Amino acid sequence: MSDPQSHRDPVPNRIHARPVPRPGRIISAVVVLVLAAMAINGLVTNTNFRWDVVWTYLRDVLVFRGIGWTLLLTAGSMLVAIVLAVTLAVMRRSDNPVMRWVSWVYIWFFRGTPIYTQLVFWGLLAVLYPRLSLGVPFGPEFFSFSTKDVISAFWLALIGLSLNEAAYLAEIVRAGLNSVDTGQTEAAKALGMKDSKILRRIVLPQAMRVIVPPTGNETISMLKTTSLVVAVPFTMDLYYTTNAMGNRLFLPVPFLVIAAIWYLVITSILMVGQHYLEQYYGRGFSTSPGGGRLGRKRRRPNKQDLIKASGTTTDPFSEVTP
Repeated sequence: MSDPQSHRDPVPNRIHARPVPRPGRIISAVVVLVLAAMAINGLVTNTNFRWDVVWTYLRDVLVFRGIGWTLLLTAGSMLVAIVLAVTLAVMRRSDNPVMRWVSWVYIWFFRGTPIYTQLVFWGLLAVLYPRLSLGVPFGPEFFSFSTKDVISAFWLALIGLSLNEAAYLAEIVRAGLNSVDTGQTEAAKALGMKDSKILRRIVLPQAMRVIVPPTGNETISMLKTTSLVVAVPFTMDLYYTTNAMGNRLFLPVPFLVIAAIWYLVITSILMVGQHYLEQYYGRGFSTSPGGGRLGRKRRRPNKQDLIKASGTTTDPFSEVTP
């Protein structure tokens, strides 16, 4: 027979706490599962979606070509927009009133007019300006060229998307730059650093923690905004390609489903990349359990662990032997 003393708790009067019952979580989970099952059943069993056609054309070569052009438009537009946005944000913070007003007017115009209207006007560029030239205003021209022969629909779409997106990103970048304490800029100037070097080495790296999350959202939004380039018209993106295939076969619904599936796949990949970028630039600021190194999750320390780690108290039961 075992000694009851050997099973005695070494910590006297230990509190055996029980978790607070949360029936609302169970009820909400059941409701969500029921609604999800109803939605899945409505999608799978509805023959009007023509899932056989969806599976047949999901990996069609024309669809993949449309995906490639969509990704190219998204990446190119965001790269140009980011460069313009940083320039505009720096101009908004400049001591030069001319630079500040130029930046403000640019942001005011491109944020105040619909993107679809802007793309329509870019598509009409060859009609409004059949020939473009470089020279002295009201004077001689150095050279000129035909607009439609030099600027294709792809470049017009990229320019239109970039200029519009730069106006939104400029405010995001400006908010990130303003989030950095001005004392850091003053300290860098006291060390003799130039303004351009302060921006590159001091301000921008710290502002990235604020800039990256909304910029990631804008990138995902840009991916879907490329479906509007038909206004130029540019007819090789994913949405127009699947829409044209559906109209040709008189089956618009399954091809819209194909476009939606690929947009969801690409968006999911971009969200994963955004997550890791946020973790990288948010090092030292994260309060989540996995806020340490990338991909490594740590257990959240409880109050007793923190008190013990501080070393301000001693364990009164450290010498108690069972």
